[in-house]
Amino acid sequence: MRYIALFIVLMLIWLLFTFSLDAGNLIVGAVCAAISAAIFGGYYPRGSRMFFHPHRYFWAVIYLFIFLWECIKANFDVAYRVLHPGLPIKPGIVKVKLNVKGEMARTMLANSITMTPGTITIDIIDDYIYIHWIYVSSHDAELYSKKICGRFEKYIRRIFE
Repeated sequence: MRYIALFIVLMLIWLLFTFSLDAGNLIVGAVCAAISAAIFGGYYPRGSRMFFHPHRYFWAVIYLFIFLWECIKANFDVAYRVLHPGLPIKPGIVKVKLNVKGEMARTMLANSITMTPGTITIDIIDDYIYIHWIYVSSHDAELYSKKICGRFEKYIRRIFE
């Protein structure tokens, strides 16, 4: 089942990139998708049936825009801190309780945090994620958890759970 799911996903990506239904194009895409699925299908996540639910793709697109907006805001924040003569940084490592379950959801959250300027995911241990943050504004765990992960977790949960 994982091989078939990966083949379908790869074929859809091929069609989106080439935007052509020409017979030759479909054959090349099918061959490439089949070879890739045969090689990498074992790494495709279990429970891949969840990828066939259309609402997950809707939330993934929404998440993309939320993520881009958060990145833009974080870029301006980091630029301000770097260019400010007083260099207003207060770096620290914070421990945040995870509200998402599943390996893929946690990986996506960790990668999203790392790709957002000013934060780097250090480790995930049990139900906690350790993050290096450029400006620890509070020692209230709930406040910085909401500030770093809040919007990401909400949409990642809708995609993966």
